[in-house]
Amino acid sequence: MDITLALLCGSLYFIGTNRVGYTLSSVLGSPIFIGFCLGLYFNDVTNGLAIGASIQLVYLGVILTGGNLPTDAVLAATIALPVALKTGLDADAAVALAVPFGVLGVFLDQMRRTSNSIWVRMGDKYAANGDAKGLWRCAFLYPELATILLRFVPVFVLTLFGTDAIISLLDMLPDWVISGFSVAGGLLPAMGFAIILLTIGKPKLMPYFFIGFFAVQYIGINTMAAAIFGACISLLVVFNMSKKESVE
Repeated sequence: MDITLALLCGSLYFIGTNRVGYTLSSVLGSPIFIGFCLGLYFNDVTNGLAIGASIQLVYLGVILTGGNLPTDAVLAATIALPVALKTGLDADAAVALAVPFGVLGVFLDQMRRTSNSIWVRMGDKYAANGDAKGLWRCAFLYPELATILLRFVPVFVLTLFGTDAIISLLDMLPDWVISGFSVAGGLLPAMGFAIILLTIGKPKLMPYFFIGFFAVQYIGINTMAAAIFGACISLLVVFNMSKKESVE
């Protein structure tokens, strides 16, 4: 058990999901930032950033419609990253491990929203009586205390007692199961990009995306080569469209 790590992960989750001011919440709650912080802790910033970036890709297309949280990328990163950095899991396997915790985070968020309804009703009574201090407590103090209970405490406990259990389970699993995690996790970032393309209403661009993804994944071309091939394909498409328009 590592109390320092548990305190760090609990604090990162609390800070990353705290919406006070809405100033840096998107940055502080990004898996990349969490990967950087935990990479510093494990003295492996490169791997921390790589795993954090891979988790970030899965949630690129997630939209909080009406403020509803469909999945919790912050919890996914805070739980999966310590396990991955401790065990040496590759980024793809870490992504597959992270996704279920993202779903768990939705339930924690629903509990937070439910508790907020209590402070709203209490605040109405203070407002009716002209009690500004009581209203401030209901608007800020009580919700923050509830957030600490629902955000910091669960992650602290999970990291303190659950990380070693997860590591023991991973050690017991055969290699083919870990390989399966890697394969599944490798596809999830592609799904994140696919959701973005569907969101902007351009499903006809999907084939180009999958060509680029699988070229990088299986042929092994680097980022610069992918950019050059993409630019050439884009020019060919534009030229062909121009020819069709001139003929018409």
